[in-house]
Amino acid sequence: EVPFFEPGLPELLSKALESGRLRFTTSYAEAGEFGEVHFVCVGTPQRPGSYAADIQYVDAAVSELAQHLRSKSLVVGKSTVPIGTAARLTGMVRRLAPAGEEVELAWNPEFLREGFAVDDTLRPDRLVFGVASPWAEERLRAAFAPVLAQGTPVVVTDLATAELVKVAANSFLATKISYINAMAEVCEGTGADVHDLAAALAYDDRIGGRFLKPGLGFGGGCLPKDIRAFMHRAEELGVGQAVSFLREVDGINKRRRARTVDLVRELVGGDLVGVRVAALGAAFKPNSDDIRDAPALDVASTLHEEGAVVRVFDPVAMDNARRVHPELAYGEGALDVARDADVVVLLTEWAEFREIDPEVMGRAVSHRRIVDGRHALDAGQWRAAGWEYRALGRP
Repeated sequence: EVPFFEPGLPELLSKALESGRLRFTTSYAEAGEFGEVHFVCVGTPQRPGSYAADIQYVDAAVSELAQHLRSKSLVVGKSTVPIGTAARLTGMVRRLAPAGEEVELAWNPEFLREGFAVDDTLRPDRLVFGVASPWAEERLRAAFAPVLAQGTPVVVTDLATAELVKVAANSFLATKISYINAMAEVCEGTGADVHDLAAALAYDDRIGGRFLKPGLGFGGGCLPKDIRAFMHRAEELGVGQAVSFLREVDGINKRRRARTVDLVRELVGGDLVGVRVAALGAAFKPNSDDIRDAPALDVASTLHEEGAVVRVFDPVAMDNARRVHPELAYGEGALDVARDADVVVLLTEWAEFREIDPEVMGRAVSHRRIVDGRHALDAGQWRAAGWEYRALGRP
């Protein structure tokens, strides 16, 4: 059973199991004996008390597997790791594997988006093969044959570049998100409208409109920890100044959460004590139950700490949210948590929240006040229904 929410994955898993061509084991010995190509897909969380990536799980998986590699085989890293990890692991594998020099290492970074992981796996926008030999490239092309048959572009490169591609892509994405949120801060100080600003910028094909959407910023288990690990590794390599801008990218992102709390405070007159808040959303993004570094729960928790009475609803992340934030109250639906609320705060842009009828919700609340933390709602429609509407960077 899939232990997390990912649309389409349970069905794909059932289909693969029924085919007889997928099975599971917890035995490294069995895996080593069976496999010609081994993908290592374990997590690299942020190390406690540091910006560095914790790669103990990658090291453990590779070292355990290597001891059971007795024939020519390829070990392929998928995890997001500091540059230089693949070169280090190559030496480890060949030292530990009975097959020695017959075992090669490659790096094939993953670019899956939570909520779209199945489609991103079957129809990726590109594949990156970091290899040290033509044989390793041939093995990867064989493994990905059905995907390559669709015409998927392939970038074949060295190990270090393949490692760098993932953190560079995430850093660029994070920078674009924080850029428009920085513009939202400017708009807040000038009375300009960041929504219209973003729309105008998007027409420039050098910039484009994707991820140029202001709001609460990014969270989850990838972007925040990946840009921090990139900064840490760059410092170790003596090129920290080149990516020093990422500290401000991270800082802008964190400030959006505090500013959302400020908006709620302003909307209710300056004092949050006793204010009833309906918090719509807990996951860091829609179509996921992932609450790691979730801006939604960060805001809800801060409101609670400042004396507000907060009730949270999320379509799929409730169980995870309760485990991490038992101090918060939870409801059975959007209208349930909105009952008698003094202010509603949209924190995760689930489709069912975007489609709420402002008149229907207006009959549930005590005061028609809403903070749109994700710029997901039609401001004109909500204002026409008598709501005080606020969003970061909008008048």
